[in-house]
Amino acid sequence: MATTQHYIWAGGHCLLLLCSLRFFLGKIMFTTVSGWWYKASFTGALVSYFIVCYKSLGPPSASAAYLRRALLDENVQYFIMAFFWWTSRPIALALVPYSIFSLFHALTFVRTTIMPQFLPPGPPATAGGPPTPHPVAKKLQAWVKANYDNAMKAVAYTELLTMARLTIGVVTFNVSFLLPILYAHFLRQRWYQSKFTREAVDIVHNYIRGFITSPGRPPVLAQVYGQATGLLGRWVGSTVAPNPAAAGGARRQ
Repeated sequence: MATTQHYIWAGGHCLLLLCSLRFFLGKIMFTTVSGWWYKASFTGALVSYFIVCYKSLGPPSASAAYLRRALLDENVQYFIMAFFWWTSRPIALALVPYSIFSLFHALTFVRTTIMPQFLPPGPPATAGGPPTPHPVAKKLQAWVKANYDNAMKAVAYTELLTMARLTIGVVTFNVSFLLPILYAHFLRQRWYQSKFTREAVDIVHNYIRGFITSPGRPPVLAQVYGQATGLLGRWVGSTVAPNPAAAGGARRQ
């Protein structure tokens, strides 16, 4: 049975979804949209991720072991980024990954917690076995499973675009210099923890390399890009080149 904590977690995701939908509709329709919707969206994210982090790590502690464990936890990383987005000027791209996560969490919550309260279960699959989920719940589960990987790929590409947006923002003095540094470290962790991020980086890297090394391009472009990716690879602790041996994926709560 769902606990109060679980309902608050789901409420945070629903708040994020509803407020981000209002924010994105305003952007799409080129109308003035209050920054309140942006902050309310990340307020929902902070609530949900705080609960997940608390359940995963336990009460906060100042011990070195706890801090190391927390900083390596991807939910903590998304919580920290949500706090910085909440305190910064609105950047629409930053809200996209959180909205995608919340969509899948909200749908799963509806399927596992809300639907069983109103929709009768189906007959047991085997004699004496447990009842099967309602057909609507089964269709919802199938949709989530079929679209999860593509959604996570969209998240990975959006996070790379967000890094580009922050870099441009620093150059044009529209973004604090601290945000790209923090976000670069965040993406470094995503590289290690998410196969979708690794795949996105590999594809973008290969596309850029193919573009700058195509006939007619100045050789200096390839030289500069090679030096930049070499430095980046040493900082990350791994090469930026395709890494087919990399395994593992992101865990979402």
